[in-house]
Amino acid sequence: MSRAINKAVLLAAGRGTRMRELTNELPKPMIEVRGKPILQHIIEGLSAAGVKQFLIIVGYRAEVVRQAFGDGARLGVAISYATQVVQNGTGKVVELARDFAGEDPFVLSYGDIIVDPSNYPRLVALAAGTEALVSIRPNEDVSQGGAVFVNERFELIDLREKPQPGEPTSPWYNAGVYTFRPSIFDFTARLQPSSRGEFELTDAIRDLAHSGRKVQTIELHGDWADVRDPEILARLNR
Repeated sequence: MSRAINKAVLLAAGRGTRMRELTNELPKPMIEVRGKPILQHIIEGLSAAGVKQFLIIVGYRAEVVRQAFGDGARLGVAISYATQVVQNGTGKVVELARDFAGEDPFVLSYGDIIVDPSNYPRLVALAAGTEALVSIRPNEDVSQGGAVFVNERFELIDLREKPQPGEPTSPWYNAGVYTFRPSIFDFTARLQPSSRGEFELTDAIRDLAHSGRKVQTIELHGDWADVRDPEILARLNR
């Protein structure tokens, strides 16, 4: 039995240096795609799937996000904010959502990921016995993100961030939208810095799966984009 999830955490603290001058004045999640900020696409998609409480993690140019969305009333949702002071990785950002989540499961999305809204209803339904959902896509360049390894039931068995040539790889790409129970905080709290010197959320997810908890993957359908550079942005706005 699954119950619909009403909370979402959106990560919008980073500048997005690969966007060059496009992020001089605003954080990357506020760049417009097809006439509205990426963050607004995410909020509207999740809201249509029943999510009404949002926590946006802000950092770089936080005032731009706050001024755009305020308390969320304009979009028919409730929005609160938390600030990432030190840019030390996605694993520690999630820690900022601990009080917001409380005892409840929540969706977590990177603030620069656009997905077909039809996927969100599947991400807000977390079956009993499933500790987390990880969205995946086939045929993406895993060296740009995470390679997801699954078993025959499409349960996650491993997750490797930006595998280098010669390292194990997978046809499944980490698509950047997740659903977690609060148990994820037990694993983010124990994170050690990665080889990049950052605390990686993907390490916590791998540890969660290796602890014997069920981490299910969901293949996203339809349009999907990680808006990571000006070339992808131009293609989306064509």
